[in-house]
Amino acid sequence: MADQNLIGKPWGETELDLIVADHFAMLAAQLENRRFVKAHHRAALMQHVDRTNRSVEFKHMNISAVLTELGHPTIQGYKAKHHYQDALVDAVARYLAVNPQTLDLTALAPVIDGFSEPPTLFETPPPPISIKSKSRSAPLQRLVRKFDPVARDFRNRALGKAGEEAVFFAEQQRLRDADRVDLARKVRWTAQEDGDGAGYDIASFDPSGSERLIEVKTTNGAQTTPFFLTRNEEALSRERPAEFRLYRLYDFARAPRLFMLTPPLGEHVVLETETWRAGFG
Repeated sequence: MADQNLIGKPWGETELDLIVADHFAMLAAQLENRRFVKAHHRAALMQHVDRTNRSVEFKHMNISAVLTELGHPTIQGYKAKHHYQDALVDAVARYLAVNPQTLDLTALAPVIDGFSEPPTLFETPPPPISIKSKSRSAPLQRLVRKFDPVARDFRNRALGKAGEEAVFFAEQQRLRDADRVDLARKVRWTAQEDGDGAGYDIASFDPSGSERLIEVKTTNGAQTTPFFLTRNEEALSRERPAEFRLYRLYDFARAPRLFMLTPPLGEHVVLETETWRAGFG
C-alpha cells in the first residue's frame, strides 16, 4: 500500500533514478523483441518506491515525453504525457551520462538486404505546425543539446540507408500495384547509384508517368522529431515543386511509418537556420 502522504508529492531523486532505469530496461526489451510484462515491472518497482499504480504509470508516460524530445523510440502503451518536473529530466540525463550507448540505435535499424519481403510503410497525414511554440525548461534544453536527435539521425548512415532502401522497394511496389510494371523497373536509388548531391534520394514516378523526386528523411523517433534539410534539397524543392517530394519515415525501428510533404515546404515545417558557411570573399 502506497503511503497516502506521498500522493501528489514530487518524486525524489532515488525514486526517479529507479523508474528511469526500469523504463529503459523495458524499452530495450521492446526494441530487441524480447517479451516483457509491464505489470510485472510495475509491481517490482513498487517494492522500492512507495507510490500508487497510477502514479508509476503516469511517471512512465512522463519519461516517454522526455524521450520523444530526444527523438528516441518510446514504450508502446505509455503515451507521452508532458508537464513533468525538471528533476525527471535530470534523472534521464544521469542515466544517459552513464549509459550513452542507449541512444545508439544503429544496430536496430532494419537491414533490408536479403529479405524476401521489405517492411511495409504505412502512410499517415503529416503533423500540423504547432501554433504555440513549445517552451523547454533549461534542463530539457541542455539535455536535447547534448543528445541532439537531429544530428544523431544525420550521422546515422546505416539508418539513412535503410530508410532509403525501404522507400526504393515501396515505390516499386506502389507502381506494380497500379499496373505500371514498366515504370517500377525504372525506379532508381539515385543516392546509392550516383552518390549524394542531387537533392533527392529516389527517382520514381506517379502512375501517370510524371517524375517523382523523393528525398528520404528517417528517424527511430516520433512523428514530430525534427530533421536536417540541406541547402541543395531546399533549393530543388523550389526549382521543381511539381516533382519534389519529402518522405519522412519515423518510428523506423519498431513500426515504420511515413508522411509526405510537398513544396512549398515552409507551409508544412518551420525552417530555421542551423549553420552558416564562412568564407573570405
